[in-house]
Amino acid sequence: MISAKRYRTIYVLTDFLTANIAWLVFNILRYHMLGTQQYFNGLGSFLTSHYVILGQIFFPMMMLGVFYLSGYYAQVFFKSRLDELINTAGSAIAGTILIYFIALINDDIPDRLRNYELLMILFSLMTVIVYCGRAVLTNMAARNIHRRRWQFNTLIVGTSTAATELAQRLNSMKKAMGFKIVGYVETCPESATARPLDLPVYPIDKLPEIVADLSIAHLLVTPHRHGMKASVDLLNKLFPLDLPVYISPGLYHMITASTRISNIVGEPLIDVSRAVISPMTLTIKRVSDVIISSVALAVLSPFFLIIAAVIKLDSRGPVFYRQRRIGYHKRPFNIYKFRSMRIDAEETGPALSSLNDPRVTPFGRFLRKYRIDELPQFWNVIRGHMSLVGPRPEREYYIQQIIQRAPYYSLIHQVRPGITSWGMVKHGYASNVDEMIKRLPYDLLYIENISFSVDLKILFYTISTVLTGKGV
Repeated sequence: MISAKRYRTIYVLTDFLTANIAWLVFNILRYHMLGTQQYFNGLGSFLTSHYVILGQIFFPMMMLGVFYLSGYYAQVFFKSRLDELINTAGSAIAGTILIYFIALINDDIPDRLRNYELLMILFSLMTVIVYCGRAVLTNMAARNIHRRRWQFNTLIVGTSTAATELAQRLNSMKKAMGFKIVGYVETCPESATARPLDLPVYPIDKLPEIVADLSIAHLLVTPHRHGMKASVDLLNKLFPLDLPVYISPGLYHMITASTRISNIVGEPLIDVSRAVISPMTLTIKRVSDVIISSVALAVLSPFFLIIAAVIKLDSRGPVFYRQRRIGYHKRPFNIYKFRSMRIDAEETGPALSSLNDPRVTPFGRFLRKYRIDELPQFWNVIRGHMSLVGPRPEREYYIQQIIQRAPYYSLIHQVRPGITSWGMVKHGYASNVDEMIKRLPYDLLYIENISFSVDLKILFYTISTVLTGKGV
């Protein structure tokens, strides 16, 4: 069984080779179509010229950058052939446009129609040649998976009859889905089943060690015997493992009361550990987050010094406030803010801020009004804890209360939390759990509809909120 890292490397090297071939064929056709024979001593002289050699190095490297931003390398073994073709054609369009503005726009071609012909040729060569290389690798992976040559260690979380029936269905499929069932996880030790099972049964409290020891790649969750709430609690325990977590459409419907497209070939399973977002959107979103946050910190650093000085003069205590929050896949992290409250604000325990909260300092009220206290979170974005846009992260103390009343809250951990969110735009700061639940549907709606346009709208309204001082 080949590793994902190694097979991803093979995809990258194949793309580099096929992009090289496409560029070489393009240069040969360009040599003949533009009538440049008079300037060179044959095709060999043209192809070995300084300009062409630099292009032969630069263009494939540029295309690898385009391929990365397209999100093509995010998924290795379970690629859709149609999505792959669309991705390749889209990347070819982007590469062709870049090459036109970088190199071809300066070509001395009196007939502009010939220039457009060259662009179409470059696009066609890139699409066909690169896709052929990718198709070979994708078909080979699919064939090995379907024939059970390549399988991924998988645990079924649950020991009920539904769990064993799921294992039997997966093992009896004519075309395998890549799941190699290596055992079950007992989710209810106090009422464990006494019936014999065909595979080892592991305790839920030892799951992190078992996942590491057995190199588990997937978790398949069956409904908990104690009902929906227990099933949701179970999902919360599984998210921190940072593995794909699959559930049945029926259980998903129970949690969310909504529908979602799932696998149409084989067993219908839904990955609830990751949002329905294209790899390209996910990759570019992350790259944009890092670039924008880095620029913001560099530009705002002089203002940070001024804010820090005023905070020190305004009240006793540190400049920055650090608090434990729960983020992507339920991983805890420290969120950073400019301190806007007295240092003894939570001496009696966790408490949310409210309108005219006496714990807020005079300067802190100004910071909160214009959301300036949130600016240090650009550092959280760079570190990968957060995104610019995403559901706001909460403390475990409040998450437990929210889940008691809205079990589907667990689904927001499919994405990185954000500095701003759709829920924040609609409802602002939450002063109690009721308000947290009230803005929750907007965060779930965001997860179902993540796109650049939605992010831009949320950022636009956030900037409007900051400028108008509607943050309190």
